[in-house]
Amino acid sequence: MCTEAARLRLKSSWAIALLDSLGIEVEADLTHVAPGALVVANHISWIDIYVINAALPSAFVSKAEVRNWPLIGWLAAKNDTIFLRRGSRGHARIVNEEIAALLGRGRHVAVFPEGTTTDGRSLLHFHAALLQPALSAGRPVLPVALSYWELDGERSLAPRYDGDISLGQCTRAILGRRRLIARLVTTPLRGLHGEDRRQVAAEAREAIALGARLPLVEAPSADLPVSASAASQPLTSSADSA
Repeated sequence: MCTEAARLRLKSSWAIALLDSLGIEVEADLTHVAPGALVVANHISWIDIYVINAALPSAFVSKAEVRNWPLIGWLAAKNDTIFLRRGSRGHARIVNEEIAALLGRGRHVAVFPEGTTTDGRSLLHFHAALLQPALSAGRPVLPVALSYWELDGERSLAPRYDGDISLGQCTRAILGRRRLIARLVTTPLRGLHGEDRRQVAAEAREAIALGARLPLVEAPSADLPVSASAASQPLTSSADSA
């Protein structure tokens, strides 16, 4: 049987191979990585999970509905995704315990606290409740900045998977580039000194904005539609969304 360490290496190798087939090269700054950290990242595309897995093989937290999405649901299930049922406090407790157990074993668990994807040029409000399992378990939070770049050094919009962009349109845009650079930048660990989740979320958001060279924008209006494009979108109950 394959050991966990070997399985994680295979997971990383598979992610790198998939990205290479799409013409994407990963540049990762792993200066601040620590075992058993909750990876908190900005969210641009369905390929974000593979960029993270290439550098930091992780389990991911996603809303339960994603499991039934064509292709993306299958890919999510194959990437150690923890599926969270919306509005179920009982199930949320089970998920939190599962996250804490993985972190306690030195595994990384990744969340996208914006709750949706963007075009990669700004950073939305962070849902702080998604950080609570790590803080309750005494595990660190690792803010990770993701960005995509053309070979000429310009920020690329090709990987964006927001709004009404379909999986096919996103993939064709990526394949239409000869080569793209995916940059993953880790920033200093947070939540090590008893800070509450709102403070850690705000600090993580600022660190990611700096690492990805992004402006901060306010949360979208409640009456605007929220994209359900990306496979790894996290969902919390309304009572836990702060």
